[in-house]
Amino acid sequence: MEDDSTLYVGLDVHKDSITVAYAAGMGEVELLGKIRSTDAEVDRMSKRLQSKARHVFMVYEAGPCGYGLCRQLVSKGFDCMVCAPSLIPRKPGERVKTDRRDAMKLVRSLRAGDLSAVHVPTVEDESFRDLARAWSAAREDLKQARQRLKSFLLTHGVHYLGRPNWGATHRRWLSTFSFDSAWQHLAFDEHRRTIEDRMAQCQRLEAALHEAVVSWRFYPVVLALQAMRGIQFTSAIGLVSELGDLSRFDHPRQLMAWIGVTPSEHSSGGKRRQGSITKTGNSYARKLLIESAWSYRHPARVSVDIQRRHEGIPKPILDRAWDAQLRLCRRYRRLVAKGKSPNVAIVAIARELIGFIWDIGRTGMAMAHPREAVTT
Repeated sequence: MEDDSTLYVGLDVHKDSITVAYAAGMGEVELLGKIRSTDAEVDRMSKRLQSKARHVFMVYEAGPCGYGLCRQLVSKGFDCMVCAPSLIPRKPGERVKTDRRDAMKLVRSLRAGDLSAVHVPTVEDESFRDLARAWSAAREDLKQARQRLKSFLLTHGVHYLGRPNWGATHRRWLSTFSFDSAWQHLAFDEHRRTIEDRMAQCQRLEAALHEAVVSWRFYPVVLALQAMRGIQFTSAIGLVSELGDLSRFDHPRQLMAWIGVTPSEHSSGGKRRQGSITKTGNSYARKLLIESAWSYRHPARVSVDIQRRHEGIPKPILDRAWDAQLRLCRRYRRLVAKGKSPNVAIVAIARELIGFIWDIGRTGMAMAHPREAVTT
């Protein structure tokens, strides 16, 4: 069947199978069938779809299978969208869910323009993000291992008299402590050895990040963000690897909505009701943003660490980072003086902070690549 109109294709993707549905223009949605998720089967499906229309527009939901299928289809000349699953329209009374229905629903939603696309990173950006996420996971494992050891000692009535902040003195005390029971001491040694292994893993991954970030295309953005208060190397790496190319956001409000720090709203008629933040988008980036915002509780100043990070940074970026300090520190004090709780005030600070991150990140990229900034 040869048709010059657009062919809309919905793919319900799983680990071992892909269910395919399509519709030619405004025609009826039809089921093509289920194929295996191998390269050969995808190539065979692509040839069948190419024979039905000149322009083929495909979509599938973002999920654990990643972006490999999207890159494969784009390389064959198809338009492919990876949509956000949480933003797919759903009927309240619908109680039947199958792969066939999901694929056909994707076709109808794609044709109606009701789907929201997610950003598909490049292979290099995704590789660097995987490395940054591995470091984040190792840090979380280290935190949990330390908590398990503290709980183990508390269960047996063992108390450290100083500050258990895992400094040199605290670790030295742990290395010399022993239990009377051989079995308890063996369990204690295993907990302590787990902490040492996780610390070594974090050190290896952080060293790998320092080595790899120099050749990454967003390295100027990482350097620029470190000029800001509360954003050190690991925070800048985490934010940039999750946010990706900041130029895809035309306005900072788009980035605020993407990261989920804008207020929810339920307004009708003459009533306007706003609630807590939406918490949509990337939860890890939002966590890093909130952690960075806490440093703006204190009066604006440039510490020794921040001065060290300012070396080699262009003056326009330093001036913008200082403007952020003045505004956000002053705003936090005003919000608290009005009776807002510190947590609510920090969320408000984080919402404005991501706007400064958007501005400084784009400025850093433009100053590092002036020719590309002019062409874009």
